[in-house]
Amino acid sequence: MTRPPRMVAVGAICTTAIYQVAAIETAPAKVMASNRCTVVDGMAISAACAFQKLGGHAQVWARVGQDPEADAMREALSQEGVDAKGLFTVPGARSSHATVIVDAQGQRLVVPFHDPQVDASPDWLPLHELAQTDLLHCDVRWPEGALAALQSARQQGIPTMVDGDVAPKEVLHSLMPLADYAVFSDAGLRTYTGIYDVPQALLQVAQQHSRHVGASCGEAGYYWVQDGEIAHAPAIAVKVVDTLSAGDVFHGALALAILEGQEIAQAARFACAAASLKCTRFGGRLGCPSRAELMQALLLP
Repeated sequence: MTRPPRMVAVGAICTTAIYQVAAIETAPAKVMASNRCTVVDGMAISAACAFQKLGGHAQVWARVGQDPEADAMREALSQEGVDAKGLFTVPGARSSHATVIVDAQGQRLVVPFHDPQVDASPDWLPLHELAQTDLLHCDVRWPEGALAALQSARQQGIPTMVDGDVAPKEVLHSLMPLADYAVFSDAGLRTYTGIYDVPQALLQVAQQHSRHVGASCGEAGYYWVQDGEIAHAPAIAVKVVDTLSAGDVFHGALALAILEGQEIAQAARFACAAASLKCTRFGGRLGCPSRAELMQALLLP
């Protein structure tokens, strides 16, 4: 492939304020933050930004409000090289916001706000543009948009990946069968199957799924089904500072590696390393490593 791989990411988008504290106290409490930042994110959005930073070309399709925050989102993504022309303004709606508190162990408390009156219709999606992309990646936070995009991608022969994170069971069951790459979180896989054992759950899903089925499990790495058996790629051992968006970085890195032609085992190791390095830095997806940093980490014993 002479040009960078191209990915379209469909999902929810928000502006997130992230605060770093020593500990998340039980309410009522007042805790002083030692650091803070603001980032434009969302599961599919963060995956797209990681895909872009590591060497691909990403476009995002998502709904924003009719407010100044939407303009700031477009500008922030454009400055990072992400194609933000697919951000659609919903008349009269408010853009989404979130506050995240990250403690000294890198764990977090997430408080999102999404306008309950926002129009969920996917009718505006520029589905014809999928013909110009190499992979469609969807999260589960805007199921109407994901379903429309996944069905269109299938019709056009475009490979698909779905981030199977925690969501209502009916949403997961409507979207995951449309994924060529069904990449769950461990918690999302448990919601989907009702099975706590990750290998057992993956093997069950693979019986009804013709292509790739896997689950990212944080510091335990990535498990997937290959030739009817469970395969595994470990995470890199790191000092954890912030786990926010690590799974999203994993998805973006995995998608890029697959489109570059890496075998699944190599692609999984690549993605695990990207997610691990992200966890060493405060700032959610802003902690995604550069390609050079990632390749250096992969050379370490």
